[in-house]
Amino acid sequence: MKLGIIYAGQGSQVVGMGKSFYPHPLFDEYPDLKELCFNGPLDRLSLTQNTQPCMVLVASIITDLLKENGIIPDYCAGLSLGEYSALYCADVFEQRQVIELARFRGKVMNEAVQGIDSEMIAVIKMERDILEDLCKQASSLGIVSISNYNCPGQLVVAGEKEAVEKVKELALEKGAKRVIPLNTSGPFHTALLKEASLALKERFQQETFHEMKIPVIFNTLGHELKNQAIPEILEKQVMSPVYFEDSIRYMISQGVDTIIEVGPGKVLSGFVKKINKDIQLYQIEDNESLEKTIKALKGEDYEIRK
Repeated sequence: MKLGIIYAGQGSQVVGMGKSFYPHPLFDEYPDLKELCFNGPLDRLSLTQNTQPCMVLVASIITDLLKENGIIPDYCAGLSLGEYSALYCADVFEQRQVIELARFRGKVMNEAVQGIDSEMIAVIKMERDILEDLCKQASSLGIVSISNYNCPGQLVVAGEKEAVEKVKELALEKGAKRVIPLNTSGPFHTALLKEASLALKERFQQETFHEMKIPVIFNTLGHELKNQAIPEILEKQVMSPVYFEDSIRYMISQGVDTIIEVGPGKVLSGFVKKINKDIQLYQIEDNESLEKTIKALKGEDYEIRK
């Protein structure tokens, strides 16, 4: 078995997430995040500046519990925000550091999109190159681009509303099966996030990036680092497309046959199934699914450490 761990991103949050791991002491160090995770309400939890540190806090606890039980991946990755949890898994960031970085990232991303009339849409059943060309055609009306290459048959377009609406119209004319409006806080992973990128660049100059102990497959690349530096990649990440499908294909090309999704829900697992239906998938969001996954990987007689 060769194991990958993938971390869910913003949009997967649910009220009550992480509650089954309490009384883990980390929650009491962040009482504001604990309250949001456990009790919401969902509209407050779903604010970008709140979602991001909450998701990373819970993911870091699950990562620690997996490691304490001898489950360490051969590769890890995450969808957008989830990349920060992947970097925590790889020991690049310390736990409190990654939570505070997620808090900062959420804040500057939220600030960057204030006042922008934007939209995000999922385009179903359309080839990449065709949709890329449609975005170019619509760019005279505003900034618009593919923000997420999720899986075969699902691409996400984001940008200024008028330009996105034009892409929607053109995509349906060109044979897209469906176009679905997405309920998001802003046009993430487009050039409209430049201010957030610059703020992250400045913040990273004050941070220590530790040696990567586990290979991370990066959103912006769709593969491991080659000559790039991690801060440089994370600066670009907020305004560059998420190549999730490419990342999973790369992970599989390296021999990974088993993948654990960490985070609420099974959105990423759904993407993986569409990329390669033969991958063995597990998902962890609470104590019950954690124990179920550990038993599946270590054997029913394994005594779980908590």
